[in-house]
Amino acid sequence: MKYGKIYGAADGRLLLSRVMLAENVLERMRGLLGRPPLADDQGLLISPCSSVHTFGMGYPIDLVFLDRAWQIRRIVAALRPLRMAWAPGAHMTLELAPGVAGALRLEPGQALAWQEAP
Repeated sequence: MKYGKIYGAADGRLLLSRVMLAENVLERMRGLLGRPPLADDQGLLISPCSSVHTFGMGYPIDLVFLDRAWQIRRIVAALRPLRMAWAPGAHMTLELAPGVAGALRLEPGQALAWQEAP
């Protein structure tokens, strides 16, 4: 699994300092299953991914659906366990602790940027 940071593309503001990138089939299938809840500075970026389910999870998560240009297509706040969410046109999904998308003032149309950790 790769690790990195997420920034606001327009202003370069650091949004998340500890982001895991799930790119292969096994990493994407596992997602956050069996993992502890994310901290406020953490995220899981799943690529490719346009839909998410929370079956088997014991806690809610915020979802930020991104297109190929890293623009936010849709935000789902505090998706509870046993639910599904998707976004037409999304290519990636950023999973966050509940309330973090709002605290970071993320909005549809906003562009994000990824920087891989060394």
